[in-house]
Order: sequence, then C-alpha cells, then structure tokens
Amino acid sequence: MTAMTTAADQRAASAAADAAPAGTTREYLSFKLGSEEYGIDILRVQEIRGYESPTRIANAPHFIKGVVNLRGVIVPIVDMRLRFGLPDVQYNSFTVVIILNIGHRTVGMVVDSVSDVLELAPGQIKPAPEFHGAIDAAYITGLGTLKSGEVERMLILMDIEQMMTAPDMGLMDDDVAVH
Repeated sequence: MTAMTTAADQRAASAAADAAPAGTTREYLSFKLGSEEYGIDILRVQEIRGYESPTRIANAPHFIKGVVNLRGVIVPIVDMRLRFGLPDVQYNSFTVVIILNIGHRTVGMVVDSVSDVLELAPGQIKPAPEFHGAIDAAYITGLGTLKSGEVERMLILMDIEQMMTAPDMGLMDDDVAVH
C-alpha cells in the first residue's frame, strides 16, 4: 500500500466520520484572521485562552511561535496569521489562543479574535471552491452562509484536524498523523 493511497483512504475515512447525518445542524467556533471569518468544528476545541508569549523553540518553522505549559502539558502554538502569510501580525487584547485536541495531541492556534459558536444546517453550507491561495483548498470543507436581516456573511469552514496533522506543519509524529 502506497503512502498516497493510505493518505487518501484516511482522508475519506475522516470525512465520513465527520459527516453529520442528513438534516443535522453542526456547531462551529467562528474566529477572525485579518478581514476573513473562519469556522472550525466545535468538537475539536478544548478551550479558549488569552494570548501569552510562548517559549520559542530553536529551528521551529516561522509560524510555530513556541510552546506553553498548559497544566503540565507542553502545547505547541501555531500563529495562523503567519501560517497563512497574512501581513501585520499584531497581538492585542482580542488575540486569543484556541486550544485544540487534534490526533491525540493538544495544539494551540493564535487567531485575531473569536466571534461565537454558530449552528449551521446542511443547506447553509456550500461546497468549497477550487482555488490556489494562502490556504490549501484541501483544508476547506465548505463555505457557511449566515443571514442576519439583509446582511449575508460568509464563514470559511476549515478541516482543522487535516491542516494541523499535515506533514508541512511538523506537529505530529508520522505514526500519529491523520491525513
């Protein structure tokens, strides 16, 4: 069995496991990076914390800010603005770290702000478009549409587990990674 076949099989199994039964709403934690709003499956979120400067690790990729000690667990911290190549990375009182449970590991991701927890019905989620950008389209599961009066907003729904376990992130051991 080749690595490519294995990765494809694991992706299909992960997508099937994540698929909600027809007609079932799913909850997403929405957060902002720059001017865009993203959503991740609330079931992957352990907690949300204020930003604190992590301890830098030598030779880590530029988007890994370092590690923090979270109740005895050493947690790598990924700055999503740096990961997506966004300009003007600034840390302020709105900057938070979302602590995730991914592939039997705890990982933190720095975002500009957290908005809220949203329920989306299947009819509110459109398929992800094919494009080349800062985020690999393989990590986008769809686009959520939310209507508030006459105003409609889009939420980029991410497969955060697939993104964080990707080999280029360097966060998971090969035998733990879920692709």
